Amino acid sequence: MSTLTDLHTDISSDNSPAPETADPTAKHPTAQPCIFSVEEIHKLLPHRYPFSLVDRIIDFVPEKRATGIKNVTFNEPHFQGHFPGRPIMPGVLIIEAMAQVGGVVLTQLPDIPVGLFMFAGIDDVRFRRPVVPGDQLIMTVELLRIKHRKFGWMQGRAEVEGQLAAQGKLMFSLVDE
Repeated sequence: MSTLTDLHTDISSDNSPAPETADPTAKHPTAQPCIFSVEEIHKLLPHRYPFSLVDRIIDFVPEKRATGIKNVTFNEPHFQGHFPGRPIMPGVLIIEAMAQVGGVVLTQLPDIPVGLFMFAGIDDVRFRRPVVPGDQLIMTVELLRIKHRKFGWMQGRAEVEGQLAAQGKLMFSLVDE
């Protein structure tokens, strides 16, 4: 079972960039964009190399959604065997990367107990195009609902150059309260 996050931390007090003025053409005109660096993501999520799969959060709307970037490079260990001569990022790692973006949303929810979020299920996952070294994977994860402050459902979408690479619904469970 994949772990998602074990920290419930507000990083806004840790030299985070100040929110910029909301874009009036955005879907959520009152939302304040926020960017998290890899160092700030590491304060929120327990993942480290080689399973730290989000390089940056480029959009964050509290309690709603986040968009993260994964720069796919040839020196990642899974490319040694998947597949020699034709490196393709494993689909399970694309889903894990989407889950880590979702972890940023979950760790920032108010009134959620401190604990470890883990996968409880994935549904309707589809892979639409291969992700290869040199690609920039852009993942958007939207919170669908929370139940009993212990379960969360999210919709994830991963794209490369505007083309859909993967999508699916992710379910999380809070353990170790």
